[in-house]
Amino acid sequence: MKAFLAKSFDVREGEFRIVLILSLLLLGNTVARQMTGIVGISDLINTAGPTPTLIVNAINAVMIFITALLASLIIDRFHRVELLKWTAFGFAMVFVITNVVSLLNASKQVVAAIVYLMSQQQWLLFPMFFWVLANDIFEVVQAKRLIPVIGSWSFVGKMLGIGITLLPALLFEFGWLTTNELTLDMVIRLNILFYLLAFLVISVGLRKIQIRDLGQGDETVQESLSEGWDFVRQVNSYRLLLLAIAAVAVCDVIIEYRFFVVAKETLTDPAGYKNFYSLYLLVAAIASFAIQGFATGRLIQRIQLKNTFLIQPFLALASSLAMILSPGMVSTTISSWMLKLSRNTIDEATRKAYQGFVPEERRGRVALFTDNFAPAVGMLIASVLGFLIVSISEQLGFVSSFYIYLGVTALFAGLAVWFIMKMRASYDDSLFNWRLKRRKRGSDVLKDLKF
Repeated sequence: MKAFLAKSFDVREGEFRIVLILSLLLLGNTVARQMTGIVGISDLINTAGPTPTLIVNAINAVMIFITALLASLIIDRFHRVELLKWTAFGFAMVFVITNVVSLLNASKQVVAAIVYLMSQQQWLLFPMFFWVLANDIFEVVQAKRLIPVIGSWSFVGKMLGIGITLLPALLFEFGWLTTNELTLDMVIRLNILFYLLAFLVISVGLRKIQIRDLGQGDETVQESLSEGWDFVRQVNSYRLLLLAIAAVAVCDVIIEYRFFVVAKETLTDPAGYKNFYSLYLLVAAIASFAIQGFATGRLIQRIQLKNTFLIQPFLALASSLAMILSPGMVSTTISSWMLKLSRNTIDEATRKAYQGFVPEERRGRVALFTDNFAPAVGMLIASVLGFLIVSISEQLGFVSSFYIYLGVTALFAGLAVWFIMKMRASYDDSLFNWRLKRRKRGSDVLKDLKF
């Protein structure tokens, strides 16, 4: 095993143990997150319909904002290993409480909503602390070599998580299982098991890890946010990008909601719907891996970074128009799928690359706005607007409310295109803003951008 890793991934003497531990932790969290996301949202839709997903997304947006803010305040105040260890234990305890709630015969849709909300925290919180710890453990030269190796297990985790949700249907066909779907109770207990194991692995496997001591700052919430906000406000291209990200997030939520509605109308069987959604995500994950590995970097280099930002808004506009003109299952699925693919590959890579222009000492604060706050604002706007449109349409007896909320989506997509076009016009001037100057060196930032 060691020889294989050394040859295939350039893992050197003395690195195998730590790489294995970190890879297993990332793999497990991704598997757990994938299961909770699929089963949580599927069971919520199966028991209550697609409309409550808008309410859950609104709650999720608020939780993302609060979690990201709190994480930014504590991430540099505690020992990284202890922080990750107690985060794992905290997740285990939340799932224990959720299991108790389920055993007390709480509404299934309430339990499903809790599980889905937890999947979003698994996506945000654990990886945030995990990657900070990984970067602290490794030297810069090691990090460049080993972090891609560790990160590749996230893709494996996605495949395993989706595979586990599909496994009961296969075992049921062979008569080896009495249910043809992965249930909420199964997912909750699997999560409890994983996070307790993660707590033990971190406690034992990382207890001797030596990392730098962290200063115990007294930074307030206002001080934590002020530098990032001032940067975004005063660098024109970043301000426009933030507005575009929020507008596209509106499109993401409403287009996904429309996909849920059409898929549920077509697939009324709960297990069939859950398995279809798992397959939908499986295809998206495989395609994302291929696009990210073979196309994203080349595309950004070919059409230039500032032009790549136009892809996601144009796809959002095209998807919303396609769903209006052809409201059937095939068109809706393809449109939603294409937007998801672009978001997870080209759009994410483009935003990360653009963050490379921000000096290291400001990058984390700026990323908090572009990666967390702006999408959360977009999610909240989309959820509130979508819920109001659907609810009012039902009260008035208007059965084709999708024309209205997809029209709103097209409007926000058009706004995102406009914001990016304005950003492109100020792109070159923004690069000379004094806030983009690094404190350590004044070299051209373009030299540090690689794909």
